[in-house]
Order: sequence, then structure tokens, then C-alpha cells
Amino acid sequence: MPQGDGETIRLVGVGKRFATRGQEIEALRPIDLSVRAQEFVALVGPSGCGKSTILNLISGLMQPSSGEVFYDGALVAAVNRQVGYMTQKDTLLPWRSAADNIRIALELKCRAVPRREATERVAQMIELVGLTGFEKHFPAELSGGMRKRVALARTLIYEPETLLMDEPFGALDAQLKLLLLDQLQALTRQRRMTVLFVTHDLGEAITLADRVVVFSARPGRIRAVREIDLKRPRDVFTVRFSADFARLHEALWDELKDEVVKGTDV
Repeated sequence: MPQGDGETIRLVGVGKRFATRGQEIEALRPIDLSVRAQEFVALVGPSGCGKSTILNLISGLMQPSSGEVFYDGALVAAVNRQVGYMTQKDTLLPWRSAADNIRIALELKCRAVPRREATERVAQMIELVGLTGFEKHFPAELSGGMRKRVALARTLIYEPETLLMDEPFGALDAQLKLLLLDQLQALTRQRRMTVLFVTHDLGEAITLADRVVVFSARPGRIRAVREIDLKRPRDVFTVRFSADFARLHEALWDELKDEVVKGTDV
């Protein structure tokens, strides 16, 4: 586990229920979970088990039905401006260029920065995520991988302490996904960020994470927590061929497989 400055995120007895079509659905059964500063934690589990709900609760976009969510020791009772949230969809504005989509975060009233500084920061971010030469391209002119890079750059540009990621690369082909995972690993460790990463891909979770949290089928509850004791830095292109990776994958799949079957019946 990385040597951070203590606990960044803490969920205490947190549960979530939703009312839909006159029925109440328990998405998340009360759980306790802590994430240390600069730690990369992956959440895996069947669809509908509350993984994305946890990100929404930490970001302050939702409030729990029970329990409390803390960030840096303070109760999360409103939108949490210290986190960056990268969702499954890139949500780029089609009428704005790549550079202008990245700039949006610096134009918001709560984070407005002088125009010259914003221009310099956008240029630096474009170079950092490998989009040099595509600054003026509109989303419809970009590949899927490039759109994801724009979305990542837009999330990182205002320098959040913590990055919440909800299956950000799920729709990409395997080769492109590896390239982006490698880039993500380098960026988050360079910036010493805390990351909470939702994925259905065990291999992805093991490749990136310091810890993997396995959730049960709905209503979601924590079934297992596993430390990922692979040395860093990790070569995302070859780590999957190691015996240690296979050992971790087998252990996590043993915890997950029955829950995946249950999840298909929910």
C-alpha cells in the first residue's frame, strides 16, 4: 500500500435505497470502507451491486439512505469539489473543440482562472495525454480513445486530490485499453492521486490497484478485500503473464464467480 498521509475517504455504515415505480430497491447494504491517501482502489462486482452508487455518494451527487460518508475527515453533505469524476460516457460537448472541452473546468465560476493561465494549462494537459495536433478537432472527428483522453484531461486539469472513475475504458478495444491504462497509471502516480476505480474487468483491477474490493450481487455488500502485492511500477503489457498475477486472479475470481451468477438472476 502506498505511504499516503492518512485516510482520505471513509464510509461508515453506508447503505442506499432507491424508490422506483412504486417499489423500494436496496442497491447497497450498509458497508464500511476506507481509502488511504494516494491509494489506488478498484471496486469489482456484478452489475447493479452499488459500485457506481459509491462513487456518486463520495462525489456528493447522492446522499446515503443510511450511514455517513467522510472526505478528509469532513462529512460529505454537498457536492465534493475536491474530487474529479470520470464517468462511463465521455459527455463531451459536440460544438466545442478538444481544447475547449478540456478548458470547461477552468471556466466554471467556482474554479475560474485567468485566460492566459487557462490556455497554458490546457496546452500542457493536451501534451500530457498525447493529443498534440488534435486541439482544434471536434468530438465527432476524434476516435474513441482520443475522446477518452479528452475526458481524462478535462477531469485532471483542475488538479483534484482524488479521481473517481466509473468504467472509463470499458467500451474500448483491448489494445487501446492497455495503452490508456498505462497512461493512467503513470499520470496518477506522478500526481500522487488517490483513485477509486470501478470496473468489471478483474485483469484491469489487478493491473492497476493497490487493493481490490469485491462486491456481492445486489444488494451490494463487501465480500472480500484483497491486497495486490505486485511490485511497482507495473508493465501493463506483460504483468498479466506472471505467476503472481495468475494467483491473484484465481483468488479474486473464486470470490466473485458465485456473485456474478447471482447477479444474472437479479
